[in-house]
Amino acid sequence: MAEGGCVTSMRPIHAATNTGVLTVTGPSEIALIRAPGIGGLIWRRSPLASFQTWIEGLPPSHLPRARVILRPEAVRAVVTEACNSAATPEGPERERLIDDIAALADIFAGVTGARWLRLRLDVVTGDACRRFHVDWVTARLVCTYRGTGTQYGYSDAGHPGRAPQIIHTVPTGSPFVMRGTLWPAQRDPGLLHRSPPIEGTGETRLMLALDPIDDPEEEA
Repeated sequence: MAEGGCVTSMRPIHAATNTGVLTVTGPSEIALIRAPGIGGLIWRRSPLASFQTWIEGLPPSHLPRARVILRPEAVRAVVTEACNSAATPEGPERERLIDDIAALADIFAGVTGARWLRLRLDVVTGDACRRFHVDWVTARLVCTYRGTGTQYGYSDAGHPGRAPQIIHTVPTGSPFVMRGTLWPAQRDPGLLHRSPPIEGTGETRLMLALDPIDDPEEEA
């Protein structure tokens, strides 16, 4: 999360894996998503135990939900209202969640140059999108605050779109930034991702997704 937020950073890691995913430990390094050959980037963070115990213990009905296109500077107010609507308990852990989402929106907007963002804060209890795919956006940031993180892998160069044979899971609480199909032309690293299949497990996920938007009127 944002520095001073819900998590603490781990030791620096700057090597891209064979999936074309770079692992970093600081917010300033998210700009490395622009580096050639990188399909995605994980900001590796360790959730604070107190925050994770709090969010895992909330009834699903008290987890905030939101779907809106907005200016980055409006994110804090919108997430606060989403928490109010869900009766998310007030206290320091709720403020950490709000602060972190607002900080990630600010960082992501700065990296992508977005004047507007599409924000989704989803409570997921089933198989939201279990097929491996690439998003129809320039880039997307996802962060799973509760439950299993996004899964990703590298497609077979000879069979584009085929599900990866080796599947990786983004750690809970770690932001994952991915290039989409609308990213300015560069070599496609073949990175695919999906929501983890959790149907029937009783698991509840809380997931944030941010997309850069050029013109909100075109998204209507």
